[in-house]
Amino acid sequence: MCAKFGREKKIMGEISFLYEARGQVLVIHLPKEFDHHNSRDLRYETDLLLSENYVRRMVFDFSRTVFMDSTGIGILLNRYKQMQRSGGSAAIYGANAQIRRVLAVGGVTKLMPQYASKEAALLG
Repeated sequence: MCAKFGREKKIMGEISFLYEARGQVLVIHLPKEFDHHNSRDLRYETDLLLSENYVRRMVFDFSRTVFMDSTGIGILLNRYKQMQRSGGSAAIYGANAQIRRVLAVGGVTKLMPQYASKEAALLG
């Protein structure tokens, strides 16, 4: 069963983060720009969602994202560590070539597997 929760938040007309629960998996649909302007929201909202729900896997959807800065990398690494401490896992899907390069430079790709589709990322 799939349930969307959290809230869609608009930043300058662009939808920010959308959260989707699929059993014990939390899918985070990232915005067009994942940077210092909206990273605080992701940190706060995922803290709330993780405290209220039993999440074993966190999946980051980059299919809409065209820009990410070092703040976004920091958030991903923090969420990865949080999932590892709780015995869970984290994954990425939908990243374009530019975002994949940023993830590689930031060391994220050595820690989190990347998938071409949502379905593959959900199965892990």
